[in-house]
Amino acid sequence: MKPTIGLGAAMTLVAAGLLFAPAAHAQGQPSSPPAKTAPDAASPANIPDKKLDAVAAAAKRVVSVSDTYKDKLAKAPEAEKEKIVGEANQAITKAVTDQGLSVEEYVSIMKVAQDDPAVRDRLVQRLK
Repeated sequence: MKPTIGLGAAMTLVAAGLLFAPAAHAQGQPSSPPAKTAPDAASPANIPDKKLDAVAAAAKRVVSVSDTYKDKLAKAPEAEKEKIVGEANQAITKAVTDQGLSVEEYVSIMKVAQDDPAVRDRLVQRLK
């Protein structure tokens, strides 16, 4: 029997991780295909345990920050929403980079975890 909370937690983290993080990185930089960034790190067989540990730690912070800013955004007057999104982007970027990851690396590994059950299971174990 597969625990539904594990899969749900992984999907929540992917959603939360992708909520603001790409927008934070995209500001002021030309867009480029994410596949060019750390291609080996995104290969399921090549994701070291230390990277998954860092992604799990970052994901926990990303969810916390995301929840905080979703609440702030919901309560904010329209004129302040753009500022709050900018603050959220900075906070989420910091949550990821404080774990020694780039935003691109974090997003790439989260996408692999979403698509690969073995990587997702390894990540979910770290989130418990």
